[in-house]
Amino acid sequence: MGLELFLDLVSQPSRAVYIFAKKNGIPLELRTVDLVKGQHKSKEFLQINSLGKLPTLKDGDFILTESSAILIYLSCKYQTPDHWYPSDLQARARVHEYLGWHADCIRGTFGIPLWVQVPEEKVERNRTAMDQALQWLEDKFLGDRPFLAGQQVTLADLMALEELMQPVALGYELFEGRPRLAAWRGRVEAFLGAELCQEAHSIILSILEQAAKKTLPTPSPEAYQAMLLRIARIP
Repeated sequence: MGLELFLDLVSQPSRAVYIFAKKNGIPLELRTVDLVKGQHKSKEFLQINSLGKLPTLKDGDFILTESSAILIYLSCKYQTPDHWYPSDLQARARVHEYLGWHADCIRGTFGIPLWVQVPEEKVERNRTAMDQALQWLEDKFLGDRPFLAGQQVTLADLMALEELMQPVALGYELFEGRPRLAAWRGRVEAFLGAELCQEAHSIILSILEQAAKKTLPTPSPEAYQAMLLRIARIP
């Protein structure tokens, strides 16, 4: 059996790996694990990934978790174009620099649950933290460059874009008033292609419409508890 990717496209890291694989023609067997139904906490999935998180990659007997590790593994295994994960030591170090910061300052701040009502005071505090993170993203990593780690698209840009799309799906136009960041988004999406972006983002971009029609799925007890834990981490 070939590579298997366990994912759910409502998950930002899952989308990053999915887009990367599709863009580079990497053959994967996709295994959807429904987060809202709590399938990531099922006995069957926990036997694959005891952390109960997505995405997860299975390459024969080798199982890999964490999206950044999966992206690096795939880029090396399939020798994808060098710009994604540069062979130049300093250029590669820039990608790692961003991915380390991303885990602390972007992933933890922008990963807002889509199916749970967050208290307004936490929304405001989280928005303040998001604004600060966006400023750092612009000033430290983007600067006057076209992409976050240099002159070409890297894994850093893909991870960042998918995380930033999550609040956009909830109606928070975080690119407004940030022309540098908006231009960066445009460049990344143009490189990926409109069709692939639409394919990957269609699920989350329908969230507000589903909410208006009251057709959002009801989270399972397991998923709901995980969402509440995520909310509790917001100061």
